[in-house]
Amino acid sequence: MAFPKTFYRWRPHPWHGLEAHEGNDGVVNAYIEMTPFDAVKYEVDKTTGYLRVDRPQLTSSMTPTLYGFVPQTYCADRVQALSPTSKKGDGDPLDICVITERAINRGEVILKARVIGGLQMIDNGEADDKIVAILDNDQFWKNVNDITEVPPALMERLRHYFETYKLVPGQPSDVVIPEIYGRDHALKVLEASMEDYIDEYG
Repeated sequence: MAFPKTFYRWRPHPWHGLEAHEGNDGVVNAYIEMTPFDAVKYEVDKTTGYLRVDRPQLTSSMTPTLYGFVPQTYCADRVQALSPTSKKGDGDPLDICVITERAINRGEVILKARVIGGLQMIDNGEADDKIVAILDNDQFWKNVNDITEVPPALMERLRHYFETYKLVPGQPSDVVIPEIYGRDHALKVLEASMEDYIDEYG
C-alpha cells in the first residue's frame, strides 16, 4: 500500500519534521511546549522529539502565554547579528510566545500564530529572542498587528517571567532584556533563524 504524501507514517519530529510556515506572510507554525497552567518547565527532547520534563519552575511565576518554538529555525550567527550585545546564538530553535483569549491548557499542540513583535533576550551572553505572536484565528485579538498594541501589563508579565524563570535564590540573574521590538524586526529575526537552520541542518 502506498501512503499519500501528506500522511506521516511515523510521528514527525516537531523541530525538524514540521514546516516553519505555510507561505502566509508573518504567520508561522508554533509547537507549544508550555501553557500558563504549567508549574513545570517542559522542553522538547532534541533527539526523540518527545516532550521532556526539564525542571520544576524555580520561582512562583508561570509563563503568562503559550510558549514553544517555531519549527525549522535555529539561533546562530544571523540571529546573533541582530542582537549586537550578545556573543552568539543559543543554538536552539527560535522561541515563541502566543497570546490567545481562550485558555489552552495542554502542551504538545501545533497552532498557527501571527507574529507581532518580540523580546530581545540575552541569556548568559547568548541571543535567546522570544517572538511574540497572536493565535491566528483568535477573534478577540484579531485587530492587533504590532506589539505596541498589546496592553503594557501583559508585556511586563512576559518580561518579568523571562527575567526570573531561571533565577536561583541568592544568585544574580544572567538574563537581560535590552529591547522589546515590533513586527518588522521580529520578521527579520524569524528569517535569520530560518537561514541559520539551513546553514546548520541543510
